[in-house]
Amino acid sequence: MGDPREPPEGAPEGGSGNDDEYRSVVFDESFVRAARIQELSARERLSGAFGRPTRPKVRLGPLGTVPRQALALLLVILLAFGAAVYFGVSSPVRPTARPQGSQLTVSLVALSPASPVHAVADPANPFAGLPPGYSDGAVGLGTPTGAPTGHFSRVEVTKALDTVQRYLVASSLSPAVLVQGSTAEVRAFVTPGEQAQFDASVVQPVDDRHHALTGWLVRFDPQQVALAADTVKVAGAMRIDEADGGTLRITTDHTFVYALKAAGAASGAPVTLETVRRQLTFEFDRVDLAAAQLRLVDSVLQAGPAPCDGSLAGVVQPVLAGAEATAPPAGPSAVDPGNHARPAWQVCGVLAGS
Repeated sequence: MGDPREPPEGAPEGGSGNDDEYRSVVFDESFVRAARIQELSARERLSGAFGRPTRPKVRLGPLGTVPRQALALLLVILLAFGAAVYFGVSSPVRPTARPQGSQLTVSLVALSPASPVHAVADPANPFAGLPPGYSDGAVGLGTPTGAPTGHFSRVEVTKALDTVQRYLVASSLSPAVLVQGSTAEVRAFVTPGEQAQFDASVVQPVDDRHHALTGWLVRFDPQQVALAADTVKVAGAMRIDEADGGTLRITTDHTFVYALKAAGAASGAPVTLETVRRQLTFEFDRVDLAAAQLRLVDSVLQAGPAPCDGSLAGVVQPVLAGAEATAPPAGPSAVDPGNHARPAWQVCGVLAGS
């Protein structure tokens, strides 16, 4: 009986039989033939029929198969977005609403003549007697440099100054506004938040400190007076500062001198000089700057010669040469509307140098 450790076909030739201590680990020819070595074809390797030794992937339903790294990144993004939404909603700092309603406060001051009003000596040159410092029209408004402020750039300040200057030209120098009743070119500068207040001042002007039309513009009654000269003399200045970090403020103080005559008067008729001082405060945020619009928040108007017992809310009512005005109440001191060293606000005063 053979050794059970021998292969079925007997001991291989040249073998050492039972004396070979390594018999148990020797692969003879029959053992090798019995073993099947399967080599994958190129097609099978490309098709992945037997799988690849990769990490398992997570399936997310309709999203398909997503690697773990991508899933982790997605979770981080979702957490960051959720935190941003939470802090954005719960933050106490929220954008403030744009100003609306009656923002403009108006003060009107009539300057009554202390004596009969005289016509100018030379109707062809009505401004000959004015003191130095007055210039023609927009030149007299001044052209301040747009120096940057703490929160507004030079470009922004320059744009605000340009808007204010164009507003002053439209509201104080345009004949269509002065004696023809036009308001559209002035309204175009007013922000939407103030347009309702402006419109109410046009429809029903009243001296209630908020709805006087003459707080927005200079207007004469065309049934009573006419311009005796196309030129308007102007003197004054502008000041720039900030109301807060998001609001640019420009304050203007100008005196306008108009040559007037009675409506329908022939050439060579007496000419009277009417002096109007306007002290205005404008505010701008960056939305206003982008739209080239402004918010007029304070307006003081002095006008003379004008009767103290008349209303300046709708039109400036000049006292023409030869007419007499009601004397002002006892006690007011003489007011020079060309003197910018003293405050413009008064109740009624006497026109200095009348």
